[in-house]
Amino acid sequence: MTSEPTRAEYCVIACAEAWRGAGEVLASPMGLVPSVGARLAKRTFSPDLLLTDGEAMLVGLDGTVEGWLPYRRHLAMVTGGRRHVMMGAAQIDRYGNQNISCVGDWERPTRQLLGVRGAPVNTLNNPVSYWIARHSPRVFVERVDMVSGVGHDRAAAAGVTRFHRLPRVVSDLGVFDFETPDRSMRLASLHPGVGVEEVRAATGFALAVADDVPYTREPSAEELRLIREVIDPEGLREREVRV
Repeated sequence: MTSEPTRAEYCVIACAEAWRGAGEVLASPMGLVPSVGARLAKRTFSPDLLLTDGEAMLVGLDGTVEGWLPYRRHLAMVTGGRRHVMMGAAQIDRYGNQNISCVGDWERPTRQLLGVRGAPVNTLNNPVSYWIARHSPRVFVERVDMVSGVGHDRAAAAGVTRFHRLPRVVSDLGVFDFETPDRSMRLASLHPGVGVEEVRAATGFALAVADDVPYTREPSAEELRLIREVIDPEGLREREVRV
């Protein structure tokens, strides 16, 4: 395979890495790129991951039904920590507070979104990562208009940090974590072709940045083959990440 990895494929790799070493947990990717990443992780370095058909079944890599997962059991997994969800975010701030509910003042929002949904329970009971396909100051904001998913500062203030874990945020520009003394967002890696100043300009708050930021790791030849020929042969990932 001679063609170079695309930005979308680096994003797939970055999402897949969220489930490295996860063991037997339910992967709940929301979005095409995270879904490709979860399936890549299961096919390579995290074979014990559980995948669903999006409804009520646990499925294997070929779609074969391997188990029954009705809604009540799914909720039990959520509250018991045996699930790692990768959600989206209409807004996210420096501490990982996430908003998918509304934009603008709560009393009179300018835009109604999905609603809070299960974000509070997710963030307080099992690992939650985020995938954001368009990195911009409108998404990476100083303060979210409403808290749906709970960030580090609010979890600490409420004394609910025991099971609170935000492993990573992946965007079309790079990978971010919260490995700082105050648990604020840090630039962990840049996707090849992206510069630090580009990320800073697209972020609406002061981002923690090390002196030497690495690049997101290269996919192996076998990983590229799996992405392109097995998991997403139609190339739908390229529609979600446009450079």
